[in-house]
Amino acid sequence: MGKARPIIIETKTFTKVGDARKFFSEMLQGYSVGDRIDDEDTSHLTALLRRHDEEVEKVGSGIAHISVGPAPDYINERCFWITRTDGSRIDFSYQHCLLKKPTD
Repeated sequence: MGKARPIIIETKTFTKVGDARKFFSEMLQGYSVGDRIDDEDTSHLTALLRRHDEEVEKVGSGIAHISVGPAPDYINERCFWITRTDGSRIDFSYQHCLLKKPTD
């Protein structure tokens, strides 16, 4: 069995990846498609997004809000969507943010 890999973001610390995966999965499933994410959950997602290797591209002009929408490449799946301050939108996967990084 491998060693647990903690996930540390500005707003929360998870002892292992599975705990972080569960937290963000439950968050995603707690909203309906089209719902805007509330301020507390947005703070966690924004902190998590800093782990994304395409953070600059995803954030773009800045985050106006985050919502839940259909996953572009998967039928009957959902993901988080960033609406940028310029009105453009882009999806992001919380699971991608949890992949092992060189700093982990």
